[in-house]
Amino acid sequence: MATIGFIGLGIMGRPMLANLLKAGYQAVAYDCNAAAVAAAVTAGAEAATSNAEVARKASILITMLPDGPQVEEAVLGAGGVLEGAAAGTLIIDMSSINPLISQKVAAACAAKGVDFIDAPVSGGEPKAIDGSLAIMVGASDALFAKAEPILRNMGSTVTLTGPVGAGNITKLANQIIVAVNIAAVGEALTLSSACGLDPEVVFNAIKGGLAGSTVLNAKAPMIFNRNFKAGFKIKLHQKDLRNALQTAEAKQCFLPLTSQVQQILLSLMGEGKGELDHSAIATFIEAASHVEIKKPE
Repeated sequence: MATIGFIGLGIMGRPMLANLLKAGYQAVAYDCNAAAVAAAVTAGAEAATSNAEVARKASILITMLPDGPQVEEAVLGAGGVLEGAAAGTLIIDMSSINPLISQKVAAACAAKGVDFIDAPVSGGEPKAIDGSLAIMVGASDALFAKAEPILRNMGSTVTLTGPVGAGNITKLANQIIVAVNIAAVGEALTLSSACGLDPEVVFNAIKGGLAGSTVLNAKAPMIFNRNFKAGFKIKLHQKDLRNALQTAEAKQCFLPLTSQVQQILLSLMGEGKGELDHSAIATFIEAASHVEIKKPE
């Protein structure tokens, strides 16, 4: 089995790397956080001291980073992947970034004979841990065929959505639906609580109907149990909606609901809630309504 280079060992990258190791792959790992690298070594990976070193030791690399600027720096910057990569190296960027940046980085890689595809994920930390992420890939048919067996160890669905950049466009569509859905759940449970109902009872009553969704099932219990420990952080979802709006502006596409929820996320970040789970979108609606979503005492 191929040795996989893995760059980015945060809340998502750590369990994704762990699933590759469990599948039997050898791995070389790097992160700017030395403690994260040490944990990866304990799990069975080899440590690298730079992005370039990862590329020198592995012909297939995965990057899982916060945003486009970090991907550009890791791949194109000083000490970056392109400094160590040989022609024919495949970079699988699983970060959620602006699709225009994916295409820019892919073009720079192609000029040096290096392949680059985008493969962002959905499912948050729980699905990263159990290897059931939804993975959306932007690649040629040939590169998809090369990457798919690796990606199958981290996701339950791996879908080729189009050429480079298409994966991140699809991820933006996903993030719009998730964000607006959470906001709707927050409004529904706020109304229920304002009327004196038990939000858990309301949740159980509606989850089997047309309003039921994966988002409702995952986030409603977090809201009424007041558990906002991050599976996916508010600040990262705000980033995704910002990327969606920037892409929409470039295409002259009108996204009013996305814009409104993005402003809610910015407000929550201003309150110091950026590290909370995105289910805390509901707290903005609670505060505006002077209601707390909780079970009656």
